[in-house]
Amino acid sequence: MDGNTINPVHFAHPIAPAIRERVMGALAMIEARHDVRVLFACESGSRGWGFASPDSDYDVRFVYVHRPDWYLRVASQRDVIELPIDDELDISGWELRKALQLLARANPTLFEWLDSPVVYRAEANWVMQVRALAPAFFSPRKARWHYLAMARKNHREHLRGETVRLKKYLYVLRPLLAAQWVDEGRGMPPMRFAELAEALLDDTALRTELNRLLALKMAAGEAEYGPRFPLIHDWIEMRLARAGDLPDFHQPEGDMAALDDLLLRTVLQR
Repeated sequence: MDGNTINPVHFAHPIAPAIRERVMGALAMIEARHDVRVLFACESGSRGWGFASPDSDYDVRFVYVHRPDWYLRVASQRDVIELPIDDELDISGWELRKALQLLARANPTLFEWLDSPVVYRAEANWVMQVRALAPAFFSPRKARWHYLAMARKNHREHLRGETVRLKKYLYVLRPLLAAQWVDEGRGMPPMRFAELAEALLDDTALRTELNRLLALKMAAGEAEYGPRFPLIHDWIEMRLARAGDLPDFHQPEGDMAALDDLLLRTVLQR
């Protein structure tokens, strides 16, 4: 069945103007306090995935660059900036060299940041360059391992009872769909859950049940529990049972010299 002929998967990316203003203010404060420049900042959690609860916090992640002299010290320096988590905002970032090292190692989290549908700050030229370089460093094997490990952990810890925490269904569904996306040779999985689900779930009844789950999750609190969703539960069990087969993946072919060049040019522009 053509997935485009059945109901679309619900999603929302709610960022209130007042919250966006708070985030922008926090990023400006970070730049002033640490003498850095924020190159990119986005939502990385459920508000970026598209299924946030009303009381979900805001998971703001960013990449920043120091002045050139920071990179000319013998001793290693701290390469992470984290603000204390409050009742709404969870803000942390990676220094540029750290971020590019993680890109070279095919870190799936960084790929997700670069695909976030909610962007707070972005230096257009830098983002264009790093997004152009990223696909060559993508490792299907590492991404598959990352997503399956996430799905198995959440399934094992949260979906064994007759009553389950609603958000945990999605914390299993999303990584399983991302792993399936990789297994099918589609490349880097999109961050938006709805895009994954619409491409890979073409069963009308399953999509209907998924939309019921999403509607409940997006209207209820983060800690809300409920009875099992039988079709979703069966699909999860089926995908986990099939996850043992490892496709013959290609190896990344990224150019480290290109990352070195991006690092140098970005630092010198600081």
